[in-house]
Amino acid sequence: MSEHETCNYLDVTDDFRTRFITGQEGDRRAFFRETVGRLADEVMRRTQRRVSPLPVFRPPGAIAEIAFLAACTRCGDCIDVCPPRAIIKAPPGAGLAAGTPMIDPSLQPCVVCDDMPCARSCPTDALIVPERLWDGYRLGWLELVPERCIVYEGVECGTCARVCPVGEKALSLDEAGRPVIHAEGCVGCGVCVRACVTTPSSLRLHRTDEE
Repeated sequence: MSEHETCNYLDVTDDFRTRFITGQEGDRRAFFRETVGRLADEVMRRTQRRVSPLPVFRPPGAIAEIAFLAACTRCGDCIDVCPPRAIIKAPPGAGLAAGTPMIDPSLQPCVVCDDMPCARSCPTDALIVPERLWDGYRLGWLELVPERCIVYEGVECGTCARVCPVGEKALSLDEAGRPVIHAEGCVGCGVCVRACVTTPSSLRLHRTDEE
């Protein structure tokens, strides 16, 4: 354990001891559940980073990362049925995730196929078709970088909104022609990121586990 990790652990322990003894901020049971939950989440994040050191975007329908790595047989069925050929195999540098299916949106983003053929093709449930398909499902989340966007400099564009496979419920333009991201509708496919005319792109795509 690194010095930084040790300090974080001690901070949590000292805080827990003080609040548990004094009974501050709610009853002790509630605080215990809250603290254990935070520690469990942190343990899961650290385990995931060690098992799969190369952060990747998974195909639609992917279950939680650790469970995904255990369930995926590296058969390649999802790769074969992907219409835009967006799904590729993770490189050797991906640790235990090497050979598993991933998407690199900078090369070829997911195009949001209506029926999720990749997830339907999975024989092991490493990929599972969501009950409501794309409704409420997220591959990632999108961020606009206004200082890069040419519309903010008075140049007409709108490329990102035109190429969005989901449409206006995910990405629209305001009265000034500036991009407006609708988090409740955006699935985080990355099509707009790759299509953006600026370099680097005025849109950033983050994994769902990134804050």
